[in-house]
Amino acid sequence: MTKALPSRADYRYFLAIPTRWMDNDIYGHVNNVTYYSYFDTVVARFLLGEGAINLVDSPVIGVVVETQCRFHAPIAFPEEITAGLRVERLGNTSIRYGIGIFKGEEVVASAEGHFVHVYVDRATQRRPTPLPDRLRQAASGILVTGTDDTNQ
Repeated sequence: MTKALPSRADYRYFLAIPTRWMDNDIYGHVNNVTYYSYFDTVVARFLLGEGAINLVDSPVIGVVVETQCRFHAPIAFPEEITAGLRVERLGNTSIRYGIGIFKGEEVVASAEGHFVHVYVDRATQRRPTPLPDRLRQAASGILVTGTDDTNQ
């Protein structure tokens, strides 16, 4: 049985991102590494918009420890995309974000993936640190699994 591709209904936060000429590769579509930039952008914009982090002085920062992307359909400049975001796992010191990349107004994702942040003390950037309340509250608002795994 084939797993259904993710749809817009599977995500809770959306961000429009224009493709750029430089995003295309020699084959005429957005290069695979650019999708990770889209992932990073939607996560950062969500966290900044929710006031969950401050780029200059938040005492806790998210360090990316894992990423993955699956490609289902090509996207090319000058198409507009929408990045959909959800939280798939909310731990004590980490968050797994799920991301869907949608071409134009399409309902089915052209690409999907995840991004795992482990939150650490900004000064040492060594040991995992419990999520601040504001960050946990923001992440809870887009949690889709209903599982709050505070043991991680």
